[in-house]
Amino acid sequence: MAIENVYNKNSLKKVAEKAGVSIATVSRVINNSPNVNPETRIRIEKIVKDLKYTPNRVAKRLRNRNASGNLLGVLIPDIQNPFYIEVLRGIEDVAYKKKYALIVCNFSQDETKEKLYLDILQSESVDGLIAAPTHEHDQKVINVVKTGLPIVCVDRGLVDADVDVVLVDNRKGAFTAVDYLAKKGYKRIAYISGIPNLPSSRERELGYRDALDANSLPAYDELIRYGDSRHDSGVKLCDELLNLSKPPDAIFTGNNLITLGALETIHKKGLKIPDDVAIIGFDDMYWSISLNPPLTAVRQPAYEIGKCAAEQLISRITNPDRPTSNMILKTELMIRNSC
Repeated sequence: MAIENVYNKNSLKKVAEKAGVSIATVSRVINNSPNVNPETRIRIEKIVKDLKYTPNRVAKRLRNRNASGNLLGVLIPDIQNPFYIEVLRGIEDVAYKKKYALIVCNFSQDETKEKLYLDILQSESVDGLIAAPTHEHDQKVINVVKTGLPIVCVDRGLVDADVDVVLVDNRKGAFTAVDYLAKKGYKRIAYISGIPNLPSSRERELGYRDALDANSLPAYDELIRYGDSRHDSGVKLCDELLNLSKPPDAIFTGNNLITLGALETIHKKGLKIPDDVAIIGFDDMYWSISLNPPLTAVRQPAYEIGKCAAEQLISRITNPDRPTSNMILKTELMIRNSC
């Protein structure tokens, strides 16, 4: 491929004209190639700096297959979820410090969009990918793993691929929340789950059941509802629970958007928290303390998840042969006044 087609020709031409050299010589200096007179190199580097000329990132990779574009892909399932915003913040902070840029793709739990974005990210020659797969057998992400692209999974792992993973202990976090409700004297504790085929949802349900069993409380099927991890399902499923002939006296919600939906329903029914029904949410968001009453919630270290994922990915890019790691971060129950 000709130099003129790879770099911005006009920018290169300006540098070359000002330095009194050929475009090819400028290109050799930019790419740190040998066989350039030291004085000429210094002169060109100064002109490049003065003109604020920046080589095209993709062009650099087109010229050299082994070159890094310093570009990371991030694939997330729901940009509306504040949890993922915090994860992104952690990723971006690390990427910026390490001089990487990000391409962020939100697939909205839509597998067709997920495949499209995975194709785009590969075509953009990203150096690595941080992804929250649709489920643990996500073949689309597994296929990308097979190409050799460095990948770190967050929030959701893959059972059919050996990749770096950064998660939280969902089961223990849920156990801590429901155990707290049980020890406060609540007997009919409901659970509103997110998407049931997600590993995180299943682990939280197991923690819920573990806590009931540890406190000799029955797990009533009618008190377990499965949603789609979004606000509307929290509204609908909480309404169903509160309309039971024997409604729950406490509700454990599977994520922050479900929590908001459940709170909306509770307030619309004119019920008082925690007098009429108690609630604990999985995910402690910045607005939790601003609610009336402030929400007791399981805190996931979302920022740390993103930070660790970015560090793991950059480590994988620079050291591709190192053993894979499975990082499981701790949760914390933030006790307030909703139960």
